Amino acid sequence: MRALAILLATLLGGCALLSTEAKESAQVSRITSETVTAARSPADAQRQLLEHARRDFQHAASDVNRLRLAALLITLPDPLRDEARGAAILKPLTARDAASPYGSIAVLLSLQVAERQRIARDAERAAKESERAVKESERTAREGEKREEALQQQLDALKSIERGIIEREEKLRANRR
Repeated sequence: MRALAILLATLLGGCALLSTEAKESAQVSRITSETVTAARSPADAQRQLLEHARRDFQHAASDVNRLRLAALLITLPDPLRDEARGAAILKPLTARDAASPYGSIAVLLSLQVAERQRIARDAERAAKESERAVKESERTAREGEKREEALQQQLDALKSIERGIIEREEKLRANRR
């Protein structure tokens, strides 16, 4: 009888775990659907959904409200996007088991933020390299112009010397006649 009670308690505990995971999966599905709908909505509707999610999170900082607010902050377009705040809100969920529905979506959103940050860093680095290349090109062009001016001055000086020589030779010829 005692063994049967332990078995029954274990089975009920397992059912509770399955029920919790099923509930989390349903909530993650609802949050995902709401986030996709929000991303496709007009700006005013996006703002309202984000504000509603903020109020819910401030009222009760549950995992569901945390995930919902973070998902909106991370996926909505600028100026509503606040990836840093979204990632900070997700941090407690990403520290959990990534196999759970909340943990897996939190990790996915965190990876999305990390990828966007990497792309932004790469774009910034490319812009700096491009700016550096433009400055180097401008510097090289200025140096080329200075060399060209120096060569033109030398050429003008040689032409002046040549004219002077020609004039002297003409004077000498004129004097010999």
